[in-house]
Amino acid sequence: MIRGTTTLIAHLGYPTESFKAPMIYNPYFEKHGIDAVVVPMGVKAEEYPDVFRSLFRLTNIRGALVTMPHKITTVSLLDEVSTTAKIAGSCNAVLRRPDGSLLGDMFDGAGFVRGIQRKGRALEGARVLVVGSGGVGSAIAASLAAAGVAHLGVHDNFPDSAAALAGRLREHYPALGITTGSKDPAGYDVVVNATPLGMKEGDPLPVDVARIDPGTFVGEVVMKQEFTPFLRAAQEKGCPIQVGTDMLFEQIPAYLEFFGFGTTTADELRAVARVSY
Repeated sequence: MIRGTTTLIAHLGYPTESFKAPMIYNPYFEKHGIDAVVVPMGVKAEEYPDVFRSLFRLTNIRGALVTMPHKITTVSLLDEVSTTAKIAGSCNAVLRRPDGSLLGDMFDGAGFVRGIQRKGRALEGARVLVVGSGGVGSAIAASLAAAGVAHLGVHDNFPDSAAALAGRLREHYPALGITTGSKDPAGYDVVVNATPLGMKEGDPLPVDVARIDPGTFVGEVVMKQEFTPFLRAAQEKGCPIQVGTDMLFEQIPAYLEFFGFGTTTADELRAVARVSY
């Protein structure tokens, strides 16, 4: 029940049709008697800065979840960002502190990495290819570096974006091997689709699946459907996989702590969630 005392968490992005967070957070809040609600809000890129500033003038807003295409833009609208957000160059969580200042953090990468590790896959010393160096791809690359991978291949259709991410990674992880420019998945231990490919019917696959080794771990960030064409093709090759919503479930405990709502486990969130596709 939403009432006058309810704390708002905005879920900002565009389009909103693929949003899954409200179907996870809100059942959890209801179960635990937390007077808060996550509300999806569709905002186009050209209108986002003005809407963002106006939104945080509301007196009953605690913060925001930020998703495509606004994660990079958000950084410039904040008073302070975490180290992780600086490395990622993007932000997916905003907290309005008691003094009205806005703090940003980034949990996509942490959620993705925790999901892989919970499946028993070792990352220390691994070779990982991340396709897509936007907000989510940069966050995942930053968290993979923190987890001790030995080499990161970074690819983006916009080479300057991949080069900028590589530069930020080298600044903070000088011992990390980094290459850019190629999305050939051969020889990698982990391959990650961090692009929107798979959200639309008929999208091409992000990499040539025929070049992926059968034992390679394949991860996805797209959540519009549980098993994207990319993941289905990887499964047919015998690859272990991670669906897009795993990243979401694994990062929500960090979000809850960030917003001051305590914490939980991914297993409890899955038990109460009402996710539909």
